Amino acid sequence: MKNHIAAFASIAALICLLTSPINAQTYKQVSDISYTTKSDSYAQERLKLDIYYPENQQDCPVVIWFHGGGLEAGSKEIPAKLRDKGWVVVGVNYRLLPKVTVRETLDDAAEAVAWVFKNISKYNGDAKKIVVTGHSAGGYISMMLCLNKTWLANYGTDADQVMLYAPFSGQAITHYNVRKMQGIEPLRATIDEYAPIYWVRNNCPPFLLICGDRELELYGRYDENQYLARMMKLVGHKKTYLYEIDGHGHSPMVEPAFHILETHINTLLGKSTNP
Repeated sequence: MKNHIAAFASIAALICLLTSPINAQTYKQVSDISYTTKSDSYAQERLKLDIYYPENQQDCPVVIWFHGGGLEAGSKEIPAKLRDKGWVVVGVNYRLLPKVTVRETLDDAAEAVAWVFKNISKYNGDAKKIVVTGHSAGGYISMMLCLNKTWLANYGTDADQVMLYAPFSGQAITHYNVRKMQGIEPLRATIDEYAPIYWVRNNCPPFLLICGDRELELYGRYDENQYLARMMKLVGHKKTYLYEIDGHGHSPMVEPAFHILETHINTLLGKSTNP
């Protein structure tokens, strides 16, 4: 009987060993990394990023996440839905209106992306698999970096090296808080050089536009994105995608949008997608 028990224990131990997650993925987060060469006190305080990355995996996809807050508020974050996917996730801070102009904010964002291209291999990321995304103000920023190549070119980086741009509820016309600084009311639409739609072009990387329900979104955000998508297609861009998440407003749309983002990333990487 004792021999049977000992044999059973040995087999159970072997099964446990064979099925245990010896190579289970572990992650590490490094916070408050300065990415700027700017020397003023506000830049030194604000222009930092956090990196969440797999410790035992190489050449991982990289997701750069710009936070929302109307360009006037908010702080860098590593969204829970982006964790533990086998991706490197970078949460970025940028300087906020009205302490700076939108030009300075966009320049900060471009500097952060350029920094990631140059340094992400140290954190097991692959610079050929970079995704630029964010919600609301962060979506607006990702639109601008995609469509106006000048911002990244200022830092020696080609905007078309990004694998995918995926703005969540980004503003396609001039951002309403930019217009506020110009003395224009939020619902008086304008299109100038700070409007993503001003820069439509046919040769940018895949462009994934995700919005909430058109009746619930902030300031007609879905309608702006629909117009942007139409204009991108009219100029000949073949990989513009537009999603409307029914029943979800400006903030609630974020959670289901992550599934759409993951599906598109997996498709670009040649992986199977979740149903």
